Amino acid sequence: MDKPYTEDFEYTHKNPYHDKLTEFDEFVLRDHEAEEHKGLWNKEIFKRDAPLCLEIGSGYGHFMLDYCEKYPTDNFVGLDYRFKRSYALAKKLARHPYQNFRYLRAKGERIEFMFAENELDKLFYFFPDPWPKKRHMKKRLFQKNFLERAYKVLKPGGYFFIKTDHDGYGEWMKEIIEDQDLFEVELMTTDLWNEPEDNFLKTFKTKFEKIFLEQGINIKAFILKSKKSS
Repeated sequence: MDKPYTEDFEYTHKNPYHDKLTEFDEFVLRDHEAEEHKGLWNKEIFKRDAPLCLEIGSGYGHFMLDYCEKYPTDNFVGLDYRFKRSYALAKKLARHPYQNFRYLRAKGERIEFMFAENELDKLFYFFPDPWPKKRHMKKRLFQKNFLERAYKVLKPGGYFFIKTDHDGYGEWMKEIIEDQDLFEVELMTTDLWNEPEDNFLKTFKTKFEKIFLEQGINIKAFILKSKKSS
C-alpha cells in the first residue's frame, strides 16, 4: 500500500511556502495538524453544527470561493498539496467576506486520518491531475482503495461529486465506479453541460471549466450517493 495511506506516514519538505502559510494560521492547517481534529471539526474548529464539506484539490479556489459565498451556512474544508498555489489561495481566502471555511495543505490520500467515520456530508473532487502517462497512472488519487475511504468518512446518504475534463481519467473513474457497491450512481455522464436534467454540478462553472468548454472539451461527471445505512 502507498505510504500516504498508512498510519506512520510523515510529511517531509523544505519548501519556504510551508512556513509562509503560518501567516494565515487562523484558518490554514498544515500537514498533520488537520489530523488532530479528526471527529471534531464542527465542534472544535467551526464551533457550530452544520453540513461539513470537503474539497480535495482546491487549486486556485474557484469552486471553494463560490461555494462558501453561495452556502454560508455550510462548513467547508478546502485541501490541496501544492505549496505556492496554497499560499496564493490563502491570500484570497483572507479577503473573502464569508469565513465559513478552513484550508488544509495536506494529502488527499489521508482523509481517513483527518476525518472520522460518518463525519462528512459532501465530498468534492474536481479536475484533478490526470497523470496521463501509463507509468504514472498509479499516482491517480481516484482508485478503489480511495473510494473505500471516501465511503468511510461520508455519512449515510452522503454525496461524492466528481468532474474531470480528461477522457482517459473519466473512463478510469467509470470502470472503478461500475466495479463497486458502496455508492449509488445518481449521475454518470461524458457531457455534463448537455445533460437534459439539472443537477448540482451544473450550478457551478469554474474558470478552468469555462476554458475547457470553450475549447470544445466535454466535462465528464459523476454524482455518487453513499449506500451506507443509518
